[in-house]
Amino acid sequence: MVLTEKQLTVKIRHGFSTSSLAKHFNTITIRNSFVKNTIKLVLLTVLLSAGSLFAQTQKTGYVDSEVILKQFSEAIKAQGELDAIIEKWNAEIDSMTYNLQQAYQNYQKQSGNMKEDKKLEEQQKLVQQQQMIEEYRRSKFAQGTGEIYKKQDELLKPVKEKIFKAIEGVAKDEGMHFVFDKTGEILLLYADSQFDITYKVLDRLKRGK
Repeated sequence: MVLTEKQLTVKIRHGFSTSSLAKHFNTITIRNSFVKNTIKLVLLTVLLSAGSLFAQTQKTGYVDSEVILKQFSEAIKAQGELDAIIEKWNAEIDSMTYNLQQAYQNYQKQSGNMKEDKKLEEQQKLVQQQQMIEEYRRSKFAQGTGEIYKKQDELLKPVKEKIFKAIEGVAKDEGMHFVFDKTGEILLLYADSQFDITYKVLDRLKRGK
């Protein structure tokens, strides 16, 4: 069935919107996701060898994971690689969207002189182009299932593991039982800077320990 001009416009404009949707995946989105989901240091328990946790005075520290991510060279490198991938995929979507816009404009100029069967054929091509854009966007950026999440895990998991190891090492050296993430989901209403081990963790990471 041949679509009316209004019906076709609605379908095609949906394809135009996929480019801006994909661009919602920026550096801040990925970094915040990493902080909340993979470096969430909520009540990281470090069991000391000198007896039971509950038999001792509990010592607590905290880190600012945002500072660590911004200053740890391996985290910066991983984030840069992730940003480059996102930029490449967004460029692909932009190119596909531009081609669809051009094809749609050409259709609008010529449709008045088309027979019904030719008009239907051209409309189907446009709808297929729109569907290809949407499918590409979904495969790359769909919440939770898009390829971007696999890439994020692939690039940032080794970084996370090193950060955890460094935090655990500093916490043990300082005799701490708990380490909180200042930028995590637990709200720290007050934090004495003497218990901030952020830069000790960064120093340990830089020394490769």
